[in-house]
Amino acid sequence: KLEHLDKWCRDLKILYLQNNLIPKIENVGKLKKLEYLNVALNNIERIENLEGCEELKKLDLTANFIGELSSIASLKCNIHLKELFLVGNPCTEFEGYRQFVVATLHQLKYLDSKEIERSERIKALQNYPEVKWKIREQEQAYLLKRVREKEEAQRRMQERKDKKKKQMDSKFGFDRGTAGNCFLSPDSPQEKPNQAEGAGEQETCRTAENYEEDRRFWEEPTPYTPESRLETHRYIEEKRRAKDNIREAKKREKPPWTLMTAEGKVLNVNVPKLHFSLKDDEENNQIILDLAVYRHLDTSLLDVDVQPTYIRVLVKGKPFQLVLPEEVKPDSSSAKRSQTTGHLVVTMPKAKEIILAKQKVSASIKHSDCNTQQKTTRRSGQVEKLEVDPSKYSFPDVTKIIQEKERTGQGPIKLQPQKVTEVKKSSVDFENNEDVPPLI
Repeated sequence: KLEHLDKWCRDLKILYLQNNLIPKIENVGKLKKLEYLNVALNNIERIENLEGCEELKKLDLTANFIGELSSIASLKCNIHLKELFLVGNPCTEFEGYRQFVVATLHQLKYLDSKEIERSERIKALQNYPEVKWKIREQEQAYLLKRVREKEEAQRRMQERKDKKKKQMDSKFGFDRGTAGNCFLSPDSPQEKPNQAEGAGEQETCRTAENYEEDRRFWEEPTPYTPESRLETHRYIEEKRRAKDNIREAKKREKPPWTLMTAEGKVLNVNVPKLHFSLKDDEENNQIILDLAVYRHLDTSLLDVDVQPTYIRVLVKGKPFQLVLPEEVKPDSSSAKRSQTTGHLVVTMPKAKEIILAKQKVSASIKHSDCNTQQKTTRRSGQVEKLEVDPSKYSFPDVTKIIQEKERTGQGPIKLQPQKVTEVKKSSVDFENNEDVPPLI
């Protein structure tokens, strides 16, 4: 059903409404700026309520169920209408269909994608009274046929409902019988494989029945009516919902994760497949778990459970479980999220406390600490200055930049001192042997 378009979308120029099972054109009369309306593949049986679309230039009514061809007279008010599509409608099978439309709508230039020539229009106007009378007779015959089709469609729909009701009753009766048998005889290890085999057989039977029903439905000849189109749509929707329900049931029937053995032994489980690191902080006597949770995951989807010997974290329902190396205090543990990485950091104090010996501080150290504190308080009141050790620096002596040289003579002429070469006295025991190579 068309609703709210005349209130919310008054400035529309192009409107596509094809393949929506629309039974009637309505609530579009106030779209004054509408130029193109596409309502193909719907269940429209009459052209109406388009007088208000003053700017309408193109109208597509392909593959509908328009049998009242005389209803196109309502389009005379749409003076800008140039193109009209009626292909796939029952009215196109009427004798004189094209001549009647061309003679009725003088503003049309194209009908069913074919240009209307001037000679064709003149000829249609000449034969208009005779064609109009033929169209009226064919319309009456079509309307009577439609009444019979509607009655037949209602009868078939009622038969299908009764058949479905019987199938449901028989199915519920079978389920009650099986439930009663299960109640009378408790499950035993020998009966469980039999039940699984029975469930598999039921599923295969159900699949075969569905296949047979599909084949019967699609191969059965049906008339081309709005009711048959609606029936097909409902059948497809029912099948789609049934598949969705089966898929959801399979999701719910997933076996639970094994977190503990039958003997009570806790297992290490990482279903969400997250990276983690476990750190033993001996200085603070605690164990730190860093779990690489997804950065943009909402914290409400995390559930942390700390036990004395293990920790369990549910990430979107998927468990992460880790056995701890030592016993911890669950009441004193804390969990936080990192604001940068999003990681979950769980801090767990150890249950076994370690007593650390305190180092004794000597009195001299304490006295020196007091003196340093007093000095710092005094300096804080005064302006601090940079102190430099005077022994570490000295001013340069300008007078000793050039070193004086010794004078050897009087007057302006300076004589170079004679170099005295000292003759080394050779030792008494030295022998000059020419065969021995010189020392380098």
